[in-house]
Amino acid sequence: MPSSCDSLMEDIEDMVSSSDPTPHERQSARKSIIPRSRKKKELLSDEELQADSLIPGTQKIWMKTWGCSHNNSDGEYMAGQLAASGYKMTDDPTEADVWLLNSCTVKNPAEDHFRNSIKKAQDQEKKVVVAGCVPQAQPRMDYLKGLSIIGVQQIDRVVEVVDEAVKGHSVRLLGQKKDGGRRLGGARLDLPKIRKNPLIEIISINTGCLNACTYCKTKHARGDLASYPIEELVERARQSFQEGVCEIWLTSEDTGAYGRDIGTDLPTLLWRLVEEIPEGAMLRLGMTNPPYILEHLEEMAKILNHPRVYAFLHVPVQSASDSVLMDMKREYCIDDFKRVVDFLKERVPGVTIATDIICGFPGETEEDFQETIDLVKAYRFPSLFINQFYPRPGTPAARMEQVPAHVKKQRTKELSQVFHSYNPYDHKVGERQHVLVTEESFDSQYYVAHNKYYEQVLVPKRVEFKGKMIVVDIYEAGKHFMKGKPVEDSKPFTPSIAMPLQKGEVSGLLQVSTYMHGSCRAPPAPPCTKEQIWVLVLG
Repeated sequence: MPSSCDSLMEDIEDMVSSSDPTPHERQSARKSIIPRSRKKKELLSDEELQADSLIPGTQKIWMKTWGCSHNNSDGEYMAGQLAASGYKMTDDPTEADVWLLNSCTVKNPAEDHFRNSIKKAQDQEKKVVVAGCVPQAQPRMDYLKGLSIIGVQQIDRVVEVVDEAVKGHSVRLLGQKKDGGRRLGGARLDLPKIRKNPLIEIISINTGCLNACTYCKTKHARGDLASYPIEELVERARQSFQEGVCEIWLTSEDTGAYGRDIGTDLPTLLWRLVEEIPEGAMLRLGMTNPPYILEHLEEMAKILNHPRVYAFLHVPVQSASDSVLMDMKREYCIDDFKRVVDFLKERVPGVTIATDIICGFPGETEEDFQETIDLVKAYRFPSLFINQFYPRPGTPAARMEQVPAHVKKQRTKELSQVFHSYNPYDHKVGERQHVLVTEESFDSQYYVAHNKYYEQVLVPKRVEFKGKMIVVDIYEAGKHFMKGKPVEDSKPFTPSIAMPLQKGEVSGLLQVSTYMHGSCRAPPAPPCTKEQIWVLVLG
């Protein structure tokens, strides 16, 4: 049941000012609490034992994240702050005391999994805290009643929310972060985090977008465009490389729109970031919609040709029918999309263009769908995300006349068959390629590397290859990957300028940055003011 503080905590707008305590100061305040010493002969009563077991910061937490890279980055930040505060992150949900469920609202199945996980946790009498786009967009859903919620711009306060949930309280922080009335990109980028992969740093460059697509629920959660300043992003990248990262992913709901709200643009940011990338390390751009990348094509081609930037761009088309695109309110026509792809293919030889397509959008005719089929046949996209349309509650598309379910299913199947009718990598067998090894394959049989075009290359699982740039000869090609044999007389090159963190190790702690500046001791936290203490107590 919700506690009496729910009405106080819900929809509080988080105003940022210079007098607010930083996350580091909040953490220092927690650590400065000294427990009363107990004499050896004192015995603990049952009540005291029960109370001690509810001391926040001593529990095990299991976190599950659904959705995009932006959501995964948020999850990494939340895990890092919790671990830095004393909580133990676990991969075993059964041993966890608290389940932190970080949701995605893009499609019905993702929300169904999220809702089922809540019920499963409650059946196992686990404490539940929810985050991500689902509760942000619809916090009053019946199945969220009584649960603590961390808003998408409130992830820097995850420790406070979990602390209260452990004590049996329900807290909801859903407000937007603002500075002088201007909406901010979100929580600070220098928070502690636990990278899912210590070699890869995911940086959210902005939140929200400038579009109003009729099918999109994410807009309800992430809102309008709000970009991080270039200096903050550059500093985050710099710190990541200092921690042994060799690959950076830039993410947002629309990277192409970056900076329009703060008087800058994506190419300006990218040229600054490129200056920080060590030799052999790589930068991967996230998804961009066609309208905002069109005016930057010349600069984007130069950037994608840079040796330390993957020649890869994810540009969702969604449909090749102008009629359907108009109903979607996508703000471009199919010729705009083709212009982007054609220009980049001409100026960036070998570039990989990934795209998304929705099958069965309301009002889509057979003629509309055939235009999409023809587009895929013409461009033979090596990476294609095919989505059967799901009406999301509260969106304009959910109120439109729907295409029958069996038709949507058939069109999805037909498009999948077209996609699987060609092999994009067969012509690359016999090539010699430089690849950066960063991951392990799902079956744990290979290491996963990527070449300049962000094409997946499987290489032998030898420990000396992890995090290295190596030279391979391609000897086999599948639909989604190639296999490479290491060239015997070549030596692996190490792009990392420092030893990578261990898996599960917390990044971005204050001690790390002070150590790098020549001091082994973190400076003492400033004393809390009465106002700061009030914030810490009420969260």
